[in-house]
Amino acid sequence: MTDSISNTPAGQALPLARDAAGRLVFTDAAGQPHAGVVPVRAFPIAAPDEGISLVNTEGHEVAWIDSLQAVAPAARALIEEELALRDFVPEITRLKSVSSFGTPSVWTVETDRGETSFILKGEEDIRRLARTGLLIAGSQGVQYSVRDMTALDRGSRRLLERFL
Repeated sequence: MTDSISNTPAGQALPLARDAAGRLVFTDAAGQPHAGVVPVRAFPIAAPDEGISLVNTEGHEVAWIDSLQAVAPAARALIEEELALRDFVPEITRLKSVSSFGTPSVWTVETDRGETSFILKGEEDIRRLARTGLLIAGSQGVQYSVRDMTALDRGSRRLLERFL
């Protein structure tokens, strides 16, 4: 049975702690501890703070969190630390250059984590998210996001429009 953390006032206590080995331990409603739980986002791009599952070492869900905002700050910090280790999706803030307007091409971009280059293998590696968002897959398997194309500078938008 899965414990559900939902429809509660903000700041609900979640029985979550770290053990001596640094693993997350969730204690369910029956008092059973589950060591080594991992938080997994149900909707990592569209709703990153909603629908979070705590999964045990066997891959079974032991708790469901409707909204991360409903969790007490201490437990929320533990969950966010684990999610940061698991999720790595740099956000593109500027396109500096593109080697060619055909694919494959080398893109040099500025992200929220610094400047980098990646190879875009094909136009199908650019996926639209909602109206103005994009998810771009680099050849090394890293996913890059553009939350809002309209917020990019004019030069970046012009380069990007060649591939859309």
